[in-house]
Amino acid sequence: MSNKQKPVYGGQAVVEGVMFGGKHHYVTAVRRKDQSIEYFHLPRKVDPTLAKLKKTPFLRGIISIIEASANGSKHLNFSTERFDVEPSEDHTIKEKEVSKLTMYLGVAAIGVISFLFGKFVFTLVPIFLAVLTKPIFPTDFEQVLVEGFFKLLLLLAYIYFVSLTPLIKRVFQYHGAEHKVINTFEAGKELTVENVRAHSRLHYRCGSSFILFTVVVGVFVYMLVPTNPLWLRVVDRLALIPVVLGISFEVLQWTNKLKDIPVLKYLGLPGLWLQLLTTKEPNDDQIEVAILSFKKLLEMEKETEDQLQTEEIV
Repeated sequence: MSNKQKPVYGGQAVVEGVMFGGKHHYVTAVRRKDQSIEYFHLPRKVDPTLAKLKKTPFLRGIISIIEASANGSKHLNFSTERFDVEPSEDHTIKEKEVSKLTMYLGVAAIGVISFLFGKFVFTLVPIFLAVLTKPIFPTDFEQVLVEGFFKLLLLLAYIYFVSLTPLIKRVFQYHGAEHKVINTFEAGKELTVENVRAHSRLHYRCGSSFILFTVVVGVFVYMLVPTNPLWLRVVDRLALIPVVLGISFEVLQWTNKLKDIPVLKYLGLPGLWLQLLTTKEPNDDQIEVAILSFKKLLEMEKETEDQLQTEEIV
């Protein structure tokens, strides 16, 4: 099977584990303190309305972000909950077995709110920092560039300093393991620790690249609106968040499609450079967890596809 024929899979690092998502399922594998592996599974529920919106350019990015934040929060909460408690008998947890906070909208809301709060902070703080430079950079054009500079600086500083904490460093290692597994699979190689270790920890579809694109795209979008008065500048930036997110998602998809084309592939390099901060080289144990998570997903995806084919025949 060629790379173009293979389904597209995505993932997310969690506490001591990795989540992978496919067409029908989401699966997380975490390594417990007793070194056992425990799995968490959620079926991928398809809402007809959202499915249509996810096919609409620019809107699909916003829907995908909200969906990923809500779903990712459930898996992150699972990994945090299960790391310190006694393992279950079959080492597989389903949604109904997780706390009510995870079951209902609580965790989904926390994920979305956290994302939006981060966007607000990284949107508003650079504005006020840029305003302080107005005596030196008075024009709208200069203010937008300075604002973008402060936003990028704030982003890089934040990622760097949080990566110094032991917990986040390990999460970033699992992030690297996630990318390595996807790269190995997309290269058509067998998923062994040795093969996965040899592949890159960087990937064009990574959310880290998306975050960087929001900074770059934001500069171009904000050029279209005035920077004065200050209150209007703030309102414009907040109102344009969905626009910037939607365009950035399309840019991310575009650069991924161009990654194999000479010269044009370099458009995605800034996003890959940011991943040098958001991913770390994983050890073999972490790679093993990522492989087990992905293999579990492939197994469940195949079972579902076989079942659907059987139903079609009947």
